[in-house]
Amino acid sequence: MASKGEGAASELITARIRELGDWRGKTLALVRKLIHEADAAILEEWKWQTPVWSHDGIVCTGETYKQTVKLTFAQGAFLKNPHRLFNSGLEGNVRRAIDLREQEEIDGPSFRELIREAVAFNQEARSEGAAVKGKRSAKTKSKGR
Repeated sequence: MASKGEGAASELITARIRELGDWRGKTLALVRKLIHEADAAILEEWKWQTPVWSHDGIVCTGETYKQTVKLTFAQGAFLKNPHRLFNSGLEGNVRRAIDLREQEEIDGPSFRELIREAVAFNQEARSEGAAVKGKRSAKTKSKGR
């Protein structure tokens, strides 16, 4: 399924939480709340039949499986992760994940800090990309193209 608008995506995420009806739904609801506390401007999307939270690019996805709720950070390998929240995908070149199992609790303050760091990374990458693009445009114009 393609990306949905904010309202439709939020409704689909709420529906997913309700349909799970167990610890996974409660966990997904909690991380959703923490994500919004960390960044009030976060955008909720629905891609790949999965909740996605974005701000100047994908911050993380919230996948649910029988034994885990997996929070995959699109650029996780580039984040500092000082509280060692990542516990999955540690060998990958780009993504990192937090696998939450039943009875496990997430460290709210550390998770919010990680969300803010991921947003800052996206914003910096977007800013650098715009600067590079601007330099290319200036060179093209100066060559009379």
